[in-house]
Amino acid sequence: MVSFSRHILPNGLRLLIHEDPNTPLVAVNTLYYVGSRDERPDRTGFAHLFEHLMFAGSRHVKDFDEPLQHAGGENNAYTTNDYTTFYEILPAENLETALWLESDRMAHLRISERVLDVQRRVVVEEFKETCLNEPYGDSWHHISEMMYKQHPYRWPVIGLNPQHVEEARLEEVKAFYQTWYRPNNAVVSIAGNIKTEEALRMAEKWFANIPAGPAPVRNLPPEPPQTTAQHRVLEADVPIPAVYLCFRTPARAHDDFYPLDLLSDVLCNGPSSRLYRRLLKEQQLFSSIDAYVTANFDPGLLIVEGRLNADVQPEKALEAIWAELKLLQESPVDGRELDKIRHRFESTLVYSELSILNKAQNLGFYEALQRAELMNEETDRYLAVSAAEMQRAAQVTFRPENSAALIYVPKRENLAQAADAG
Repeated sequence: MVSFSRHILPNGLRLLIHEDPNTPLVAVNTLYYVGSRDERPDRTGFAHLFEHLMFAGSRHVKDFDEPLQHAGGENNAYTTNDYTTFYEILPAENLETALWLESDRMAHLRISERVLDVQRRVVVEEFKETCLNEPYGDSWHHISEMMYKQHPYRWPVIGLNPQHVEEARLEEVKAFYQTWYRPNNAVVSIAGNIKTEEALRMAEKWFANIPAGPAPVRNLPPEPPQTTAQHRVLEADVPIPAVYLCFRTPARAHDDFYPLDLLSDVLCNGPSSRLYRRLLKEQQLFSSIDAYVTANFDPGLLIVEGRLNADVQPEKALEAIWAELKLLQESPVDGRELDKIRHRFESTLVYSELSILNKAQNLGFYEALQRAELMNEETDRYLAVSAAEMQRAAQVTFRPENSAALIYVPKRENLAQAADAG
């Protein structure tokens, strides 16, 4: 149980404070309720671009990292489809430094042609390295395109193509900042060895005078039900074949999300999980395999992905996965297996709550998702999931018409080189 207090400033900023006297540190997490789903189809990658731009300096701070390092702190950020998070960890007595830094870039981010040009090159280079030049790096481009036709999840977080960022005009970038990076579209969560009254006083000092922006207007058309299985084979510059089997799932806060999340653990969470034990160890079809849910704010995906062993045909590997999914549809998970998954979930939860950064980030995430109180309620919701609910979720979800299969096979010249080397 993570206790906290909520305070909403007149400009709409939501402030969550958790006192933890068992650490000398404090974590500050600033979540902006903006992700890749809030971009225009012809200007994707802007949320990820701002993950970089927010470190380029503001009116009173030329270098974001330098004063934080002087205060004994460290920081980082990440972007998702639904939100963007910036965080700092530092000695509790230096909390005000983090609040000052975050408030200055919320109110006075410095965006010039020079700054934009530098960060544009950084982002485009990252796109090339991770998506174009890395084996399987474009998988999310293909998965997103196959699984979404209307909703903006149809492009990945990094963007649809690098030209959207390369061609971005300064006025467009400034408009994106003014629309989304406002106090009324943000949650600041503070966790650590602080007193609520003092943390609130500091937060009000640095954030209260920042003007609210207009209420953001989102364009999130619901995705129509999928009616036909999707199948795509890519001959690519990859060392070994790989398969991705994807299914549509409910949104993160939907009641049906919980049995599906547990099903992903049954499939592949640890060496005793079904796919790992049967398909990797026993049948030796895969050299690596995983299953996970994307847990998006809007309806997301459950994905099974794996790299194949030599001489294993992708279609045979997919058939083996489908056979395991059919077993989950036909027979409920037995009590012993379900108890094991529940215990692993509880252990993971307890471990995560030992970290003040995890607590600060979870408070921000749940407040943006629905309400921060859900953070303390979800354990009971997970533990209440029955084997029958999991079986029903498998029957509803693991249908061919609700799926997409993406297959990577090595280029023919790669195979020839491998044969010669052998």
